[in-house]
Amino acid sequence: MSKFSLLLTMMMATMARSASFDYGDALTKSILFFEGQRSGKLPPSQRMKWRKDSALHDGHDIHMNMVGGYYDAGDNVKFHFPMAFTTTMLAWSVIEFGDKMESDLQHALEAIRWGTDYFLKATKIPNIVVAQVGNPISDHDCWERPEDMDTSRQAYYLTQRKPGSEVSAEIAAALAASSIVFRKIDRRYSKVLLIRAKQ
Repeated sequence: MSKFSLLLTMMMATMARSASFDYGDALTKSILFFEGQRSGKLPPSQRMKWRKDSALHDGHDIHMNMVGGYYDAGDNVKFHFPMAFTTTMLAWSVIEFGDKMESDLQHALEAIRWGTDYFLKATKIPNIVVAQVGNPISDHDCWERPEDMDTSRQAYYLTQRKPGSEVSAEIAAALAASSIVFRKIDRRYSKVLLIRAKQ
């Protein structure tokens, strides 16, 4: 068999295999992933039953309720910049493709709202933006389930004297994009998100 024939056979086998992938199932699982990353008091609609409530005292060190949001990348820190970017992208995916998401749409809306409810807490006090919860150094020194955390849960925040425009701007983008998502289904919530984004 010539090299060309061998290459052609390998390409055809690869194409045949890729044609059998279920991309709808991949989308469903990508939305489900958000539920596995949830922090806080989990809702009854939680599909990943092995996950339990966690980090129920986040923000107590700064006298703010920072319970909720999403953990980052398999650790137990809540980094608000990537969380906000993810919420922004999820919101835009619903804006652009929500009519094609079928049964996953409701789960996507819940995932967006889980993030935006948290960002409303992070921006509740004027001129303060909570940018992170959890100490990445101590957190990355151990590997444990969120439900079993015993590492520092310090909250880090931005002020006019300690600025961080990239985090603040991405949270504003997440809130603004999400306000578009909720405009037709929950007008009051949509307005709350847009007002906070402008602040």
